[in-house]
Formats: sequence, C-alpha cells, structure tokens
Amino acid sequence: MRKAYKYRLYPTKEQEEKIQFTLERCRLLYNRLLDERRFVYETDKTTLNYYAQANTLNERKKYIPALTQVHSQVLQDVVKRLDKAFQAFFRRVKAGETPGYPRFKSAGRYDSFTYPQSGYSINGNQITLSKIGGVKIKLHRQPQGTIKTCTVTVKNGKYYASLSCEVEPNALPESKEAVGIDLGVKHLAITSDGEFYEHPKFLRESERTLHRKQRSVSRKKKGSVRRRKNIRELARLHEHIANQRRDYAHKVSRKLVNGYGLLAFENLNVQGMVRNHHLAKSIVDASWNQLVQYTTYKAEEAGRRVVLVDPKNTSQQCSNCGKIVPKKLSERIHRCEHCGYVQDRDVNAAQNILKRALA
Repeated sequence: MRKAYKYRLYPTKEQEEKIQFTLERCRLLYNRLLDERRFVYETDKTTLNYYAQANTLNERKKYIPALTQVHSQVLQDVVKRLDKAFQAFFRRVKAGETPGYPRFKSAGRYDSFTYPQSGYSINGNQITLSKIGGVKIKLHRQPQGTIKTCTVTVKNGKYYASLSCEVEPNALPESKEAVGIDLGVKHLAITSDGEFYEHPKFLRESERTLHRKQRSVSRKKKGSVRRRKNIRELARLHEHIANQRRDYAHKVSRKLVNGYGLLAFENLNVQGMVRNHHLAKSIVDASWNQLVQYTTYKAEEAGRRVVLVDPKNTSQQCSNCGKIVPKKLSERIHRCEHCGYVQDRDVNAAQNILKRALA
C-alpha cells in the first residue's frame, strides 16, 4: 500500500529561485498543453492523449531552452497531470455530473511539481533534487518502505517535500470489538459505548483574529506590498487552523482504529448539509469527512474495517425497540414512549449506526 510522508524544506535563496523557476516553467507548459488540446478538439474533434503530448517534449526543448533546466520526468509529470484532469472531466461528463472543464493556471496557482521515478535522493539532513541541488530537509521521522515519488510544494512561503512510499501493511492484533460513531457539532464524535470526543471548534476560536485580518486586507490598495503581506498573514492563519483540525482528526482516528476491529459511520451528504446556514460553519469546522477519511486509511493499514451506513432516521429511531420517536434538534435526550428506553440522543444514534453496520 502507499503511504505519504511530508517534510519541511529549508532552501537557500538561490534554491528558492530555482524552485520558483521550475514551477513557472511547469505552469506555462501546462497551459500550453491545455491550449493545444482545446485547439485540436475545436478544429478536428479529436482528443490528444498523454503519449501524443509527452512525445513532443524533446522537440519543445529545442525551441524553449528554459525547459532543459527542468528535470525531464518533472516535465512528463506535467503532461500526466493534465491528462488526469481530462480523464476526471470525461468521467464526470459520463456520470452526468457538473463537468468542470480543466482550467488554465494563472500566476501563483501552480504550486507543486513531482519527480515520479528518479531525480531525488536523501542524504542525511539533505534531499538532493535534480536541477535544484541539495536542499536542507527536516526529517522528523524516517520514511518507511520504498520511495516511489517526490513532490515539492510551495504553500504560504513555506517549502515541503512529500514522499510517496510503498509500504507493507502494519496490521494490528485482531479485534472483534465493534463500534458505531455518530458525528455531531456539539461533540465531534460520539460512540455507541458512550464515549464523547470533544469538538475543539478551532475556527470559532480564531474568528475574531480572522475578521480583523480580513478587514485589514480589504482596506489595503489592490496590488500594494502591504496588501500582499496581509494576504500572506491571513493565508497562514487559515493554514494554522487547518493544521489544528488535521492534527486532532489524526489523534481521534488513531484512538478509534486502535480500539476497534469494526468502525461504523453514517454515509453523510456533507455538501447538502452545509446549505443549512444555521449549522454550516459548525459543520465545516467539525470536518467530518476528514475524520472518516483518516479513520478509513488507518483501518485499511491496520487490517480493520470501516462501514458506512444509511443515515436515515438514526437519530429518530429507538435503538432498543426500533420504533420511530420524533425529536427536535434541540432535544438532546432520547426517551422512547414505546419501551421506556432513555439515552443520550447521540449515543442512541451511534447504537443505531452500529446495528445497521452489523446487519
């Protein structure tokens, strides 16, 4: 299975310039290839594929010498990235979804490039990148398995290297314990065993600071140095909030996977739920999909199972007798008038989720 390791890079000024140069060359190549695909389809109603465009790279280097300063496989990955974008576009068209035709990348919107097979190596506290040089890397943990790809990313003025590795599954001892997990806004996760995981509300805690920085950006003149500086500060705060959510989701998902062999969640339509303007901010702040995603991949690696069940009436149904007991959202205690069962509303829902998964 594949596992990614992300490390912070500390390039010199010269290396930063080379990384930015590589990004710009990749961006311009991406846009040129996209324009060629559009032109060929509009004129001949045919579609260029990956191989047709990848075979033109050597010829392009003769007319665009700057491309020779970028590793050949990095350029090939640009072609592959565009091809994947078109494959996803055709898949959405076939499925009847909103197609979303691939778009041109404006300046600053192309923030990563990939060495798909070679052109990189790790030596001590440095990672050597072809055409860039030996860049200082903070190896806070050693990558496991065989490194397959290396992706260099620039985000908010910081540089990162993501190593995708082929690793052996790290299976945990077999567990027959099963749990249902209800996701909420008051508590992030509630288990059928009655355990509550707090919802830290990272966005809510930083709202005043966010609003202040957003007002500061809006007051600055467009294109000014001070406006760009404020935009970077705002972006870093958003990144900090996202990192807090990510860290908490990792901790909760790890504890769940270590404790249970079967984990059941509701198959929620989060995009539809955020249309409720009263709950949208709390739902986004909770980041339910992130918790389910992290739990799923950790469970796969550990030899555990994650099951998604139909969420219909999990909160209204009595987990003891199966009867429907209508409740308003403000009612936090489940009281069944049919069998007399009394339980916390969210624990009752988690128990229903578990029953559906076992069934």
